[in-house]
Amino acid sequence: MKSLLFLVLVSVCWAEPHPGNSSLEHERIVHIQENGPRLLVVAEQAKIFSHRGGNVTLPCKFYHEHTSSAGSGTHRIRVKWTKLTYDYLKEVDVFVAMGHHRKSYGSYQGRVSLRESSENDASLVIANIQLEDYGRYKCEVIEGLEDDTAVVTLNLEGVVFPYSPRLGRYNLNFHEAQRACAEQDSVMASFDQLYDAWRSGLDWCNAGWLSDGSVQYPITKPREPCGGRNTVPGVRNYGFWDKDKSRYDVFCFTSNFNG
Repeated sequence: MKSLLFLVLVSVCWAEPHPGNSSLEHERIVHIQENGPRLLVVAEQAKIFSHRGGNVTLPCKFYHEHTSSAGSGTHRIRVKWTKLTYDYLKEVDVFVAMGHHRKSYGSYQGRVSLRESSENDASLVIANIQLEDYGRYKCEVIEGLEDDTAVVTLNLEGVVFPYSPRLGRYNLNFHEAQRACAEQDSVMASFDQLYDAWRSGLDWCNAGWLSDGSVQYPITKPREPCGGRNTVPGVRNYGFWDKDKSRYDVFCFTSNFNG
């Protein structure tokens, strides 16, 4: 019995590589047809730039791989937009649409909608952009058992600035740093925003919190008090620290309403 089972397994393993076996080739083609054309979701632009108070469209369209059709017609299309966080296991719900049903969430309520310029257009329109809207967004389209996603980054035009309280440097834990930026009509800067500011010439020796919970600072001119003369320019990373107990300055980001 074991010998028979072994022969069956060998025959199965050897059957797939034979290109001359027309019956097996036919079976593989039928298998693809049974699965149907694969759903594809694409973003025409990976990055979109705007400013606070403006309106923006995050592009997203869906197709079937082997057809020009937007959907098969057998299942209702569900479109879901979420905002990605620094913790990749968590996402913030932004907008969901299925048929005539629409729902927006949190601070996005009343500010988001689908463009729907065509039957396969799932692009998200955001009105009256806020500083907190900056970040990466995921467009997910679901049809029956098929789904696919695309990611679009919303960048805001603005400025990064270091901030320390009147008490002196290194007096803010993470939560106090968040409030301090809010009091300056700003939000905590992201690493990408600080990096762009460094590329534009920002040089600051004091380490500050960023929105992902890390502590970093930008150096364009290496010198003794800032890591030494022999170090290379760049954004220096202190790593992640206790948000309640550790104390540093903070880097804030703000954007003008007129862009």
